[in-house]
Amino acid sequence: MSEFASTERLVRAHFRHTTSYKHVQSIEALSSEAGLPPESIIKLDGNENPYGCAPSVNQALFEHEFYHIYPDNEQRQLRQALEKYTGVPARRILAGCGSDEMIDLVVKLLLDPGDIVINFVPTFSMYSYAAENSAGRVLDMHRDENFVIDTARAVEAAIDQKAKLIFLASPNNPTGNITPREDIMRLLKTGTIVVLDEAYYEFSGETALDLVNAFDNLIILRTFSKWAGLAGLRIGYGIFPDVLMPYLWRIKTPYTVNKAAQIAAIISLQERAYYQKTIKALIQERDRMLELLSSIPNFTPYPSRANFVLCRVAGGRAKSIHDALISNGISLRYFDSPKLHDYLRISAGKPEHTDALIAALRRIC
Repeated sequence: MSEFASTERLVRAHFRHTTSYKHVQSIEALSSEAGLPPESIIKLDGNENPYGCAPSVNQALFEHEFYHIYPDNEQRQLRQALEKYTGVPARRILAGCGSDEMIDLVVKLLLDPGDIVINFVPTFSMYSYAAENSAGRVLDMHRDENFVIDTARAVEAAIDQKAKLIFLASPNNPTGNITPREDIMRLLKTGTIVVLDEAYYEFSGETALDLVNAFDNLIILRTFSKWAGLAGLRIGYGIFPDVLMPYLWRIKTPYTVNKAAQIAAIISLQERAYYQKTIKALIQERDRMLELLSSIPNFTPYPSRANFVLCRVAGGRAKSIHDALISNGISLRYFDSPKLHDYLRISAGKPEHTDALIAALRRIC
């Protein structure tokens, strides 16, 4: 037995069966693959805001003089700004390196090996990824043909299986639909901790934030990646029950929210009037794209309350269309799973992005 084979035996057993997270490609990687300059790439695969951040954010980042000093690990100014934005006391708010870090912290804090996590598929794959990395057992509950969850069955499973966590995105990614408030409340009444991911709240306007005082088993996650154009700075936050906050601070790696991200998030919260314009523009473009996609042969787009549209492609052509678009400098998200066989998810972009996409699809299809 070689030295390397012997070392590999030391890897924790459950990691030998986990898979890596399937991330979207960077614009640099897409540029290289398509053989086109980065400025020619139309990136509609990551649900980013193509309008970017407010000009005042760029100015504040440029003018800051203390990047050589560690950031405030307690995020005091940012959490105070988030208190004003959400109405929730700062003591219950924690920011992280994207909402991904918040998901990772939740499972790290709460899961023992073998604990059950309820997951409504298809959905954001980070939930199962994080749970499995913490040796949790993921119970996938399939949504129906309209991507609606079976709440009664989920309630029964949560109680019978003594589930530790329920992950629920609303609007859901990648399907774009919301879960009704009454269904969220039924899940909360099981006593299982419900992690409600509101990453796309600013586009849907639907929130369960007012329930955090009524249910001490509700966690809400949000992000600056989508509406505020800060995906590259990785900044998100969670709203947690008071009882969990001391433990979260205890296990959180220090300084994961860098100084630039904190500055950008604080200024973004001050520039809500600016962002309302870009959010409105993206919602309008989402709806226009939905209508135009309906005219493409074999394309079935689904209504969405987020900043993207999920589209089923008949005839097994989703992959070939995805690859053909890449060669044209247009990147979409391709899905090929049992519940999403031959689907494309398309982020809302600028009007010229939609026009280029539709023209390319008409040529290809």
